[in-house]
Amino acid sequence: MTAQAGRDMLIKLGNGASPESFASVAGLRAKALSLNARTIDATHADSPGQWRELIAGAGVKTAAVTGTGIFLSGEGDNAIRQAFFAGATPNFQLVMPGFGIIEGPFAISALEYAGRHDGEATFSISLGSAGALSFEAL
Repeated sequence: MTAQAGRDMLIKLGNGASPESFASVAGLRAKALSLNARTIDATHADSPGQWRELIAGAGVKTAAVTGTGIFLSGEGDNAIRQAFFAGATPNFQLVMPGFGIIEGPFAISALEYAGRHDGEATFSISLGSAGALSFEAL
C-alpha cells in the first residue's frame, strides 16, 4: 500500500432507507480506526512445549472509530446528535483508500463540542461497533 492522505479516510453515516445511502460526516479533520479481536486462551498442563494455545475463531471482535473536526450545522450533524440522544446504532461506512470499506452498525459512545471565543466550534466523536461488520477490499 502506498502512502495515503489522511483527508481521504471518510466516515459516512447511513440514512436508514432501503437501499441505504451514505453521506460523509461533515467537517472531520482527523480520523482513526482501531480493529481488535480478543483471544480465548485454552492453554493447559499438557499443551505442547507449554506453549500458549488459542481457540481459533473464538473471542470478540470490535472496531472503534474516532474523529475530530469543525462543527457545521447541517443534516449530518443533526443526524449524529439525534442518534446519540436516542441511543441508536445507525449504519456507518468507513472508507480507507488503499485498504477497504468497513460497513455496519456503530453506537456513538462519545460526542463532544468545544470552541474558543476567537475560533471555530469543533466536535469530537467516538464510535464503537454494535454488530456484525462487513469488509470490502479496495
